[in-house]
Amino acid sequence: MKPRRVLLLGASGSIGQATATALLAQGVELVCLLRPRAGVGGAWTPADCARRLPGATLRFGDVGDAAWLSHQVFAPGQRFDAVISCLASRTGVPKDAWAIDHGAHSRVLAAARQAGVPQFVLLSAICVQKPRLAFQQAKLAFEAELIASGLRYSIVRPTAFFKSLSGQVERVRRGKPFLLFGDGELTACKPISDADLADYLIACLDDASRWNRVLPIGGPGDAISPRQQGEALFALLGQTPRFRSVPLGLLDAVIGCLSAAGRLLPGLAAKAELARIGRYYASESMLVWDAAQGRYDAAATPSTGSDTLVAYYGALLRGDVSLQRGDHAVF
Repeated sequence: MKPRRVLLLGASGSIGQATATALLAQGVELVCLLRPRAGVGGAWTPADCARRLPGATLRFGDVGDAAWLSHQVFAPGQRFDAVISCLASRTGVPKDAWAIDHGAHSRVLAAARQAGVPQFVLLSAICVQKPRLAFQQAKLAFEAELIASGLRYSIVRPTAFFKSLSGQVERVRRGKPFLLFGDGELTACKPISDADLADYLIACLDDASRWNRVLPIGGPGDAISPRQQGEALFALLGQTPRFRSVPLGLLDAVIGCLSAAGRLLPGLAAKAELARIGRYYASESMLVWDAAQGRYDAAATPSTGSDTLVAYYGALLRGDVSLQRGDHAVF
């Protein structure tokens, strides 16, 4: 019997790398589509990719190029049992979001359908429940296309990632206060590790209960607020908690100034969108949204895995792991 053959998008990201590692450990024949300059900031060369993804077949090109996809990736004789996408726009600004979160995915889906690929597992985001930003709209547009495609699909919407909640670890280690928006209890999430999320994505291939469904998912344990994250970090360092509150109104003022200036300078318009993204995450929980009740529901947010954010903080402080953050990181 031939091994399962899977096409993976977004393999250079931290979740993509975890997914590739887990797939290869299962004996999957893995093909990864990568930009010629991959990784955060396009820092990886093809040689870097080969070193970081040993055992995978690598295809370098423009995932948004329909001709390349048809002739080089889904060419006759190139059988795939499934596509798994961990691909996302690097910044989330409108041009990037519509090109990658929607456009590139749409072209891959069209080529996959033409080639007879039966299954597509998509890593989306839980924040699309309340779409206010360009990247959320772009993700939703592709989700709708995938649902209507006729392929067996699983749309996975995870809560916050460990790396997204770790930007202040080094700051606190240096003796600075932990920054909070408001009182630090405005939002909450169920953080999920790359490895646990990778296992969840891969299980969608065989678990019929996850087929043709939108799947919100978080990590283990109770939901945790930013203040609780800071308290856990100070406890690991043996320090008395020190917090500094940043008013949401300050972000609103920054957004207003950048938006006004962006009418003349396109670069500032992109920065305004990044500020809007930061404002969204500062004020919205990454949990299941109960539209009927008008609130986020931690109890209704499913959990998976065993890795915890506190254990990850400890690993960062010991130097056991390094923090790989995206181009959209705010702090």
